Amino acid sequence: MSKINKVAVVGGTHGNEFSGIYLLKKWQSDPLQLARKSFSVDTVFANPKAYGENKRYVDHDLNRQFGIDDLANNELTSYEQTRAKAINQQIGPKGKANSDFIIDLHNTTSNMGPSLILLQSDLFNRQLGAYVKSKMPKAVVVFEDHTSVDEHLFLCSIAKQGVIVEIGPQPQSVIRQDVLDWMEAMTKHILDFVHLNNTNEVPDLPASYDAYRYEETLKLPVDEKGERIGMVHQSVQDNDFEPLRSGDPIFTLFDGTEIFWEGDYEAYPHFINEAAYYDNNLAMSLGKKIVVSTN
Repeated sequence: MSKINKVAVVGGTHGNEFSGIYLLKKWQSDPLQLARKSFSVDTVFANPKAYGENKRYVDHDLNRQFGIDDLANNELTSYEQTRAKAINQQIGPKGKANSDFIIDLHNTTSNMGPSLILLQSDLFNRQLGAYVKSKMPKAVVVFEDHTSVDEHLFLCSIAKQGVIVEIGPQPQSVIRQDVLDWMEAMTKHILDFVHLNNTNEVPDLPASYDAYRYEETLKLPVDEKGERIGMVHQSVQDNDFEPLRSGDPIFTLFDGTEIFWEGDYEAYPHFINEAAYYDNNLAMSLGKKIVVSTN
């Protein structure tokens, strides 16, 4: 892989996910904490207006505005659509980005712990996951490589290489020390790996490790009018990355009826009952457990 010369660390893509925002303020006052000899680092506060209004977004979810066609569409002029174009000019443009690598910092209300989401499964990303797990044994690696980087709508897809640091559980508009510490540690381990990769000094890594690959998203049960009629089952709640097998309860209707998982694979739920996803009635993501090779 080509040497990474420019890295962008982004916080506040969602205005009520506070860990990345407060870490960004800390690092902007002390840039040496992010500095590495083999590349430069820019910091980007993605959605200041949403932060000022203490909400996830003003008009649209900023982290879904980075499709190539949308970025080129001048008729899309909401606040977040305009911010996406400005960010794309600052650290992009997508497809020919000035930044070689983007780290986008996020919090989740789900009990996902320190999670690293990778958009590609090339050697660089597979080894990055192994390196982070070697430094943070509690870290979980999730591959969302079901589509190409160009087709992803995430902010970090502006660059050829980009990752999402996703840490929880943390309520919206709250700061938790354990979550913030995990985010800071993971970000610095990622930067360390980029430097080691640039200088051909990546240490020996395990030959393989367990990770998860995104498979599908489930919605909360609704009636014919689209009204919610149930909730995530208590046996699933807070059990992110625990196995879910066919026949296991997954939802409880408000009348007490249980709904059971009928999938044909062993699923690993995550983003369980994420508060931010209620506007789309999303209940959780499901992944498959995989073994990732570092060779």
